[in-house]
Amino acid sequence: MRIDIITIFPEMFDCVFDASIIKRAREKGLVEIRAHNLRDWTTDKHKTTDDTPYGGGGGMIMKPEPIFAAVEAIKGEEEAPVILLTPQGRLFNQTVAEELARHERLIFICGRYEGVDERVREHLVTDEISIGDYVLSGGELAAMVITDAVVRLLPGALGYERAAAEDSHATGLLEGPHYTRPPEFRRWTIPEVLTSGHHARVAQWRRQQALKRTLERRPDLLASAPLSEQDKRWLREMGYNGPFAEDE
Repeated sequence: MRIDIITIFPEMFDCVFDASIIKRAREKGLVEIRAHNLRDWTTDKHKTTDDTPYGGGGGMIMKPEPIFAAVEAIKGEEEAPVILLTPQGRLFNQTVAEELARHERLIFICGRYEGVDERVREHLVTDEISIGDYVLSGGELAAMVITDAVVRLLPGALGYERAAAEDSHATGLLEGPHYTRPPEFRRWTIPEVLTSGHHARVAQWRRQQALKRTLERRPDLLASAPLSEQDKRWLREMGYNGPFAEDE
């Protein structure tokens, strides 16, 4: 996979993409990530990327000329999603991460100031994504978040191949609790089932704990999560009274 990021602050990405899982994925050749300086596609001596809005008002607007020039030069003749990172975009989640991970190439445009010229939205980008209902100073942090979520889904990026499939939200539920050595810490012990060596019981306990944690913290997820009849029975026993609670 190749990911291109268009920004006026390319230096922001160096430390993030040169560490941990993304660094290892790059070293393995699983992903190529390039942060491009939008100012390289400006034509004036001041390398201007923004200007005042027509009609007045506060703030500055990112100019269309350098953005179009950058995307067209980077993209070439290849097909690739061109994604504007903006608070007005569709909300990013694990399903969107999985969707993006299926592409060979992604191009991100990091918005700044009051936003981009509307002609960028109308005639250049193919998608708009937001990482949450809040406003950041620019799209750079959003690009880092989305890139991290996408790269860890690439085959070979994680040491344990099923790790991504078992993460919170990957199954529609939150993950349950995890424990490691020592088995007793400050008199707090781990659940006995985890040392039983009985794999079926461990799997059942983990599923129950995932359901319990989701019910306690994000019950809204249960309405759309893929649930078995056994899951539903367990949830009823936990006091859940959601849409399926009366089903038999």
